[in-house]
Amino acid sequence: MVDDIFEKGSKGSSDFFTGNVWVKMLVTDENGVFNTQIYNVVFEPGARTHWHSHPGGQILIVTRGKGFYQERGKPARVLKKADVVEIPPNVVHWHGAAPNEELAHIGISTQVHLGPAEWFGSVTEEEYRKATEGR
Repeated sequence: MVDDIFEKGSKGSSDFFTGNVWVKMLVTDENGVFNTQIYNVVFEPGARTHWHSHPGGQILIVTRGKGFYQERGKPARVLKKADVVEIPPNVVHWHGAAPNEELAHIGISTQVHLGPAEWFGSVTEEEYRKATEGR
């Protein structure tokens, strides 16, 4: 979109995402000064992360569009512009766009010294449909 603050970035790997997703790293913290990584993520309609968790936790700040956040075993939460999601360490979850609308968010991985995200496989079409239908 013309009014995006950040460039779309690099296309995300199908090892971690379903559909077209772009990730733009904003703070990599390669020197370990901040113990945090910050990135802009753009999801095309229907695109989403796979199930994953962060050993140090994660924060999402929605900047545009509509999407969903779901923790394993819990109902999905609708996401819209200006929503903030605080995800505690080691909580298995996914997030992504609504079926017919893009989603963009700033992601913040905290306490990155504890290690990278752990990935648990894709969100199935049935899981995605159940989480998003009629919402």
